[in-house]
Amino acid sequence: MKPLLAAPTKIRTVEHHAAIDWREMPEFMRALRERGDTRAPVLEFLILTAARSGEARGARWTEVDLDKGVWTIPANRMKSGRPHRVPLSKRALAILDEMAELNDGTGLIFRGLIDAVPISNMTLAAVLQRLDRCAFTAHGFRSTFREWVGETTHHAREVDESALAHNVAGENEAAYWRSDLLEKRHVLMDEWAKYLSKPPAKVLRPKFGQRRKAAGVVA
Repeated sequence: MKPLLAAPTKIRTVEHHAAIDWREMPEFMRALRERGDTRAPVLEFLILTAARSGEARGARWTEVDLDKGVWTIPANRMKSGRPHRVPLSKRALAILDEMAELNDGTGLIFRGLIDAVPISNMTLAAVLQRLDRCAFTAHGFRSTFREWVGETTHHAREVDESALAHNVAGENEAAYWRSDLLEKRHVLMDEWAKYLSKPPAKVLRPKFGQRRKAAGVVA
C-alpha cells in the first residue's frame, strides 16, 4: 500500500516574491532607464534574461558568446546544478556593449564597489527603492515574466519553463530530454524585450467636472 503523504524529503516550501504586474513593466523600464542609476544595467539585464538575482550579479565575460548572442551560466552557479544557456535579445547585448567599456579585467560584467566582488542583492533593492518600488524584489521579476508569457503569448509551457531554467521533464522522460529549446527561447526573449520597450500606456483621466457628471452629479 502506497503512503498517502509525500516523503518529507520531497516536500518543498514555496517562497513567493513580491512582483510587479506585467502590465506596468513598460512604464517601470522607462523609469529605470531614464533615471541613469549606475546600478540600473544589472537590474535591466536580470529582467531581460529572466535570470535569478545571483546569476545576473555574478555574470562573467567568459560566460558570454557575443557573436552567438548566448550567455551560458555554468552548473556551479545554477540552482539546478546544471549549466543553463540564456538567449540574449538585442537590448541585452546593448547593455553588455555598454558594460564592456567599463571592463576592469576582474572578469565580472557587473562589478560591485569592491574590486572582484559582484554587486550585492541589497544594491538591487536600493535601485528599486529609489524608483519607489521598495515593496518588490529583484527575484519577483521572474514571476512577472512568467505571468506575461501566460497572459499574452502562445508559447508552449516547455519554452517558458526552460527560459526560467525549470526542469520541464518528469522522472521517466528526463533521460530522453536533450534539447533546451534555445532557438524557440530566442524568439520568446526577443518578444519580451520588445514588450518591455513599448511606450507606457497612456491613461486618459477625465477632468474633475466630467467625473462628477459621469457619476450623475451636476457640477
